[in-house]
Amino acid sequence: MTFQQFVFYFFAVVMVGAAFRMITVRNPVHAALYLVLTFFTSAALWMLMNAEFLAIALVLVYVGAVMVLFLFVVMMLDINIAQLRSGFTRYLPLGIAVAVVMAIEMALVVGSEPFRNEWAISAAADYSNTEALGSVLYTDYVYPFEIAAVVLLVAIIAAIALTLRRRPGTKHQDPALQMSVRRADRVRLVSLRAQKMPPNVPLTKGKEGGISGGGS
Repeated sequence: MTFQQFVFYFFAVVMVGAAFRMITVRNPVHAALYLVLTFFTSAALWMLMNAEFLAIALVLVYVGAVMVLFLFVVMMLDINIAQLRSGFTRYLPLGIAVAVVMAIEMALVVGSEPFRNEWAISAAADYSNTEALGSVLYTDYVYPFEIAAVVLLVAIIAAIALTLRRRPGTKHQDPALQMSVRRADRVRLVSLRAQKMPPNVPLTKGKEGGISGGGS
């Protein structure tokens, strides 16, 4: 076994273990952290396959932006852990069925003709995988790319629509009312009469250094 194969199997084992812990752990914050570990190990595998652009994009986009957002949402929302546990056991057969289907699809892809042939080829010195990816993505796969973009746009609009719906008991702000507020509605000036210290009262220094009046 070569060193490259050892590194590949090491990161593959870590990625599979982190993915398994992500779906079995009970704490949502721990699940998000295990997902971050899964993304990091996936990026390492992309680096081994000489796909530097995909590895950097995976770390910057998913780990640096998406997962940070997930962590903020999970920590800010009041999530009912007991309800999540009951839903996990209820949807466990469906999740196992989906996992089996995905495993069969991956086996069919890996067992296809391109993967049976030798995939590791020597590239030229001026070869850029980013340029090769862009030329293939925007020529041969331009329609699937546009369809995926439309699907993501619909998902964003649906998330915004679900967030903006009126729910009882939720707190929200109206920017129009905040901008139309006046000083007279928020500030009230109170006139207080000044108090005069009685004459012949000696000034004493308190324990904290303040000066106060005292008498017998």
